[in-house]
Amino acid sequence: MTNLSLNLSESAAMYPDHPAIRLDDDVLSYAALDDAAARVTTLLQEYGVRPGSRVGLMLPNIPEFAMIFYGILRAGAVAVPMNPLLKRREVGYYLGDSGAEVLFAWHEVAAEAAAGMSGGRLVPVAPVEFRAFVAGRHPSAEPLSRDGDDTAVILYTSGTTGRPKGAELTHSGLNANQAVTARTLLLIGPDDIVMGCLPLFHVFGLTCGLNAAIANGATLTLIPRFSPAKALEVIQRDRVTVFEGVPTMYAAMLGVPDREQYDVHTLRTCVSGGAALPVEVLRGFEDAFGCIILEGYGLSESSPVASFNHPNAVRKPGSIGTPIEGVRMRVVDEDRRLVQPGEIGEIQIGGHNVMKSYWNKPAETAATIDADGWLSTGDMARQDEDGYFYIVDRKKDLLIRGGYNVYPREVEEVLYEHPAVAEAAVVGIPHPSLGEEIGAAVALKEGTTATPEELRDFVKGRIAAYKYPRAVWIVDELPKGPTGKIQRREVVVPQGTPR
Repeated sequence: MTNLSLNLSESAAMYPDHPAIRLDDDVLSYAALDDAAARVTTLLQEYGVRPGSRVGLMLPNIPEFAMIFYGILRAGAVAVPMNPLLKRREVGYYLGDSGAEVLFAWHEVAAEAAAGMSGGRLVPVAPVEFRAFVAGRHPSAEPLSRDGDDTAVILYTSGTTGRPKGAELTHSGLNANQAVTARTLLLIGPDDIVMGCLPLFHVFGLTCGLNAAIANGATLTLIPRFSPAKALEVIQRDRVTVFEGVPTMYAAMLGVPDREQYDVHTLRTCVSGGAALPVEVLRGFEDAFGCIILEGYGLSESSPVASFNHPNAVRKPGSIGTPIEGVRMRVVDEDRRLVQPGEIGEIQIGGHNVMKSYWNKPAETAATIDADGWLSTGDMARQDEDGYFYIVDRKKDLLIRGGYNVYPREVEEVLYEHPAVAEAAVVGIPHPSLGEEIGAAVALKEGTTATPEELRDFVKGRIAAYKYPRAVWIVDELPKGPTGKIQRREVVVPQGTPR
């Protein structure tokens, strides 16, 4: 029998009274979490959800995320995690593309979610009311059996066309990825406290945080919205042993003025992903906090972990390490031929972690995964003589703002909806703490007027808050190549642009 939710049931049988999820004073034992998930399954079945049905979750890091996520899987359905910051147009696309029949939405954004829905059932989630609502159901029986290759999660990742694609991650792929990560990198067990400040709707937090902690009887302590001072407070209060974050989180905690007053000696292992970790941040954090940071690499399509600097091997600062157990990586040229060590090419990944496909997009799937199962990442890298990989550039136009992926085309399409915009180019602006800030150069249609502030606010109201350009500037024309294609790399950011 295969079902990712079995990890919760099995841990509940072994550690029923052990804390599974904590959010400040709200603590759920394994038995309580398993029981709540079983009641969510019954609720879903009342709503007509069947094996293979898609169900959306639009929630911050709260215990209800875990209840609903495992309840969906128990029912044999497919979870579609969504950022609660999404606007109605984005909600409409995610639900429409996935065909989700039910959406569980945080009560504070339920109205925005409802405005984007064209069908299906909306279930607002406010902690006290929702738990009472679920408690009125009987717990379901055993989780429904699924094949290992059945889809467990559809995780949307933006594309260069501006239309997000749903990466189908399977029960066996997600389970293998959490198991290898927990056993060989995090080294976690029932005595560990894992920090849950990475968003659970993102694959990094979902696999390395929630799934890895639950499968190994550890406690996941949550922070709904990251604050460096709050993170230090929780590390001290809960005696956190494993911290998982993106580079901006480490830089922010390192920069807390009174960080010395916090007792963080319990930290054993920290892992970083989502963007390149500056070497000075790594060294400064390790010196200040007395624990190692393991830097790694992955993407939504790889469940996500592909490579890491391993705890019992040589670490190379600036490197994304070597492939994890069960995963292959290579660097190839444009003809998919292996390049020599030291030469730059595109990373390809093969192994248990590679997604099944893009949901309902066979052409895009075939362009990304070849006949031998190699996933083309779009990331440019080199490999040294010892087999360590180093990211040097991105083939795709991906921007990473504070650990969140932003694709320029998606933002540009919103700008083009403004009646005064003739052309737009969205680019990354180096930022000391976020890594990159979002900027937009805009050329206006002849005879029209618009201010940068007006254009910024126009976009802000239509897409998630982390995507809209904080800096907008008006230009006479945008740089173009011989074919007339706008050249984002040639866009010049004006001096004095806020960042």
